[in-house]
Amino acid sequence: MPARQPIIDRVRGEARTVLTEIEAKELLGQAGIAVNDTRLAISREEAVSISRKLAFPVALKIASADVTHKSDSGGVRLGLRTARQVARAYDDILTAVKQGHPEAVVQGVSVQKMARPGVEVIIGMSKDVQFGPVLMFGLGGILVEVLKDVSFRVVPLNRWDTHEMVREIKGYPLLEGYRGQEPADVSYLEELLLKVSRLVEATPEIKELDINPIFAYSDGAVAVDARVILEDDTQ
Repeated sequence: MPARQPIIDRVRGEARTVLTEIEAKELLGQAGIAVNDTRLAISREEAVSISRKLAFPVALKIASADVTHKSDSGGVRLGLRTARQVARAYDDILTAVKQGHPEAVVQGVSVQKMARPGVEVIIGMSKDVQFGPVLMFGLGGILVEVLKDVSFRVVPLNRWDTHEMVREIKGYPLLEGYRGQEPADVSYLEELLLKVSRLVEATPEIKELDINPIFAYSDGAVAVDARVILEDDTQ
């Protein structure tokens, strides 16, 4: 697996424990996990330029480790189809976040190509005092908060663990293509769980990890949003 330490060192050097979405996706990408192309804009003009390069429609999100819930803070705009919409969204995001989180350190605004919709799933990790890193899998988006339809396994995972995890959730029929919807590539999701398990095992600095949503398709999956929290090495 490629070296990830420079990302960790960069965040540590800034006395942070929370990675921005762009940093989290960089970490995932180096672990072989597919993420949608996400780039940082530090000006309205740069956001427009990046949007044109990625091709519309795009999404804009606040890039700040201090803003946990980007949508609730007014820090997300989706489905932007013109340069004018992007420019306005850039200003609106910064205004909303400044009002709601005046002390937040803002790196800029992330610009990303809107991913093709799919079945939304989540992969997460937290550390249990007794068992250590524990991986979670379930339906993603807001469904994980409403239904809490998830399964758990202790890291490291093997292939049988991932096989069971995917099939234990009550929403598994959605992954099979419920009522004519596109089915998910379940074997790809199992491999994705193994990759996250290996990443967590190889990077003990990670305290929490949240990849949500992951859009699952019949030909793979892509991580649309991600959050990583590091252990506090000052304690």
